[in-house]
Amino acid sequence: MASHAEIYLKDFHLRRAGATRRAYGNHPARSTLAEYPSSYHALAERVPNGEMSRTVLDLACGDGPLLQILNDRGDAGTKLIGIDMSDGELSAARAVLPQDVRLINERAQELSLNTGSVDYVLSHMALMLMDDIEQVIREIHRVLRKGGSFSTVVGRAFLTGEVGEVFLDIFRPIAKANLTHLPLGDARTRSEAGWSELLQHGFVNVVFEDIEIDWTPTPEQLWLDMLDTYDADRMSETARAQFKSELLSAFAPMRREDGTLKTGWGLRLIQASAA
Repeated sequence: MASHAEIYLKDFHLRRAGATRRAYGNHPARSTLAEYPSSYHALAERVPNGEMSRTVLDLACGDGPLLQILNDRGDAGTKLIGIDMSDGELSAARAVLPQDVRLINERAQELSLNTGSVDYVLSHMALMLMDDIEQVIREIHRVLRKGGSFSTVVGRAFLTGEVGEVFLDIFRPIAKANLTHLPLGDARTRSEAGWSELLQHGFVNVVFEDIEIDWTPTPEQLWLDMLDTYDADRMSETARAQFKSELLSAFAPMRREDGTLKTGWGLRLIQASAA
């Protein structure tokens, strides 16, 4: 049976399909190793260009931005599969992706794909939200061929710098007074040590890469993007109005000459090979 968290996530992504693309699809991502047009591109780079035959699975594919990047390469030998539990996201994905991209509506904990049938498993900003992450990792390992590659981008730091500090000072008391606890994901997905533990059985050559995304919104733009977050979405209208008012007031004196704020996100890219 679906948990309360899964029921909420399915409802949210039905109502706000494409939320993850809107947050991360248009912001250039930097790392210690390279620069990417976005964090989706950073993940797509884990699949090398070429005409070789291979199958790539995008796990929790959302409305398809990562699949779109991979498809646009034109690698004829690449078979693309997207899996997501959200009907709303998959409907949006089908509207923009070609018919030969296979889209499947199912949970990551119970994949219908054959054992050893996938060469690359990718996942963008999703695994840190999932129930029973150990079962998800087992399923990823099962569908990967031996030596196959697993890569995922997960969150590391939300709203960096002084903007992030001010945001949390305002958010915490409002959330404490207005939001019921909704457990999303496993705490181990939020640290390198936790991922090392999760991948210790069945995976080798685990590598971590920090990715930084700069973001310079106006206070009003930042607030509009907050509406695509789970916490703001779950607030009552009254609490949301209070949150907006306090945020905009606090951010007003922090604006730079052009009216924008300096902030961003810290992400973590994890790569491993199936033993």
